[in-house]
Amino acid sequence: MFWRVFLLVALGIVAVVLFSRMVWGPTGLLEYRALKQQHTEIKQKISDLDARNLALSREIRLMQSDNQYMEKMIRQRLHYVRDNEVLYLFENSSGINSGATNDDRKN
Repeated sequence: MFWRVFLLVALGIVAVVLFSRMVWGPTGLLEYRALKQQHTEIKQKISDLDARNLALSREIRLMQSDNQYMEKMIRQRLHYVRDNEVLYLFENSSGINSGATNDDRKN
Protein backbone atom coordinates (compact mmCIF):
# COMPACT_ATOMS: atom_id res chain seq x y z
CA MET A 1 0.00 0.00 0.00
CA PHE A 2 2.86 2.39 0.81
CA TRP A 3 4.44 1.81 -2.61
CA ARG A 4 1.17 2.57 -4.37
CA VAL A 5 0.81 5.91 -2.59
CA PHE A 6 4.48 6.70 -3.16
CA LEU A 7 4.19 5.83 -6.86
CA LEU A 8 0.98 7.87 -7.20
CA VAL A 9 2.59 10.93 -5.52
CA ALA A 10 5.74 10.57 -7.67
CA LEU A 11 3.66 10.34 -10.85
CA GLY A 12 1.63 13.37 -9.73
CA ILE A 13 4.80 15.41 -9.18
CA VAL A 14 6.17 14.36 -12.56
CA ALA A 15 2.87 15.32 -14.20
CA VAL A 16 2.93 18.77 -12.54
CA VAL A 17 6.55 19.36 -13.60
CA LEU A 18 5.83 18.31 -17.18
CA PHE A 19 2.70 20.46 -17.30
CA SER A 20 4.57 23.50 -15.98
CA ARG A 21 7.34 22.99 -18.56
CA MET A 22 4.72 22.64 -21.28
CA VAL A 23 3.12 25.97 -20.36
CA TRP A 24 6.01 28.11 -19.05
CA GLY A 25 9.10 26.36 -20.38
CA PRO A 26 11.45 27.69 -23.07
CA THR A 27 9.43 25.95 -25.77
CA GLY A 28 6.10 26.14 -23.98
CA LEU A 29 2.71 27.45 -24.93
CA LEU A 30 3.45 31.03 -23.90
CA GLU A 31 6.54 31.12 -26.08
CA TYR A 32 4.54 29.53 -28.89
CA ARG A 33 1.87 32.23 -28.68
CA ALA A 34 4.52 34.97 -28.77
CA LEU A 35 6.19 33.39 -31.79
CA LYS A 36 2.84 32.97 -33.51
CA GLN A 37 2.09 36.69 -32.99
CA GLN A 38 5.53 37.59 -34.33
CA HIS A 39 4.94 35.34 -37.34
CA THR A 40 1.63 37.09 -38.06
CA GLU A 41 3.30 40.52 -37.88
CA ILE A 42 6.10 39.42 -40.20
CA LYS A 43 3.58 38.01 -42.70
CA GLN A 44 1.74 41.36 -42.65
CA LYS A 45 5.00 43.24 -43.26
CA ILE A 46 5.81 40.92 -46.16
CA SER A 47 2.37 41.49 -47.62
CA ASP A 48 2.79 45.28 -47.32
CA LEU A 49 6.24 45.13 -48.92
CA ASP A 50 4.92 42.96 -51.76
CA ALA A 51 2.17 45.50 -52.45
CA ARG A 52 4.69 48.36 -52.41
CA ASN A 53 7.02 46.39 -54.66
CA LEU A 54 4.19 45.81 -57.13
CA ALA A 55 3.28 49.50 -57.14
CA LEU A 56 6.90 50.50 -57.73
CA SER A 57 7.20 47.95 -60.54
CA ARG A 58 4.13 49.42 -62.20
CA GLU A 59 5.57 52.91 -61.82
CA ILE A 60 8.86 51.80 -63.36
CA ARG A 61 7.03 50.28 -66.33
CA LEU A 62 5.01 53.48 -66.78
CA MET A 63 8.15 55.63 -66.58
CA GLN A 64 9.85 53.50 -69.21
CA SER A 65 6.95 53.36 -71.65
CA ASP A 66 4.63 56.35 -71.11
CA ASN A 67 6.12 59.75 -71.92
CA GLN A 68 3.09 61.64 -70.61
CA TYR A 69 3.35 59.89 -67.24
CA MET A 70 7.07 60.64 -67.11
CA GLU A 71 6.43 64.32 -67.85
CA LYS A 72 3.74 64.42 -65.17
CA MET A 73 6.10 62.93 -62.57
CA ILE A 74 8.94 65.27 -63.53
CA ARG A 75 6.68 68.30 -63.26
CA GLN A 76 5.15 67.10 -59.98
CA ARG A 77 8.24 65.87 -58.14
CA LEU A 78 10.94 68.15 -59.51
CA HIS A 79 8.72 71.23 -59.94
CA TYR A 80 9.64 71.74 -63.57
CA VAL A 81 7.60 74.24 -65.54
CA ARG A 82 7.17 75.02 -69.21
CA ASP A 83 7.94 78.37 -70.78
CA ASN A 84 5.58 81.14 -69.67
CA GLU A 85 4.33 79.13 -66.69
CA VAL A 86 4.51 80.27 -63.09
CA LEU A 87 4.90 77.75 -60.29
CA TYR A 88 3.51 78.61 -56.88
CA LEU A 89 4.69 76.42 -54.03
CA PHE A 90 2.82 76.61 -50.76
CA GLU A 91 4.06 75.44 -47.41
CA ASN A 92 3.30 71.79 -46.74
CA SER A 93 4.79 68.96 -44.74
CA SER A 94 8.19 69.38 -46.41
CA GLY A 95 8.34 73.06 -45.42
CA ILE A 96 8.58 74.50 -48.94
CA ASN A 97 7.22 78.04 -49.04
CA SER A 98 8.74 79.78 -52.04
CA GLY A 99 7.67 80.30 -55.62
CA ALA A 100 9.77 80.02 -58.75
CA THR A 101 9.37 80.56 -62.46
CA ASN A 102 11.14 79.00 -65.37
CA ASP A 103 13.23 82.20 -65.72
CA ASP A 104 14.37 81.85 -62.08
CA ARG A 105 15.67 78.35 -62.77
CA LYS A 106 17.80 79.51 -65.69
CA ASN A 107 19.72 81.98 -63.50
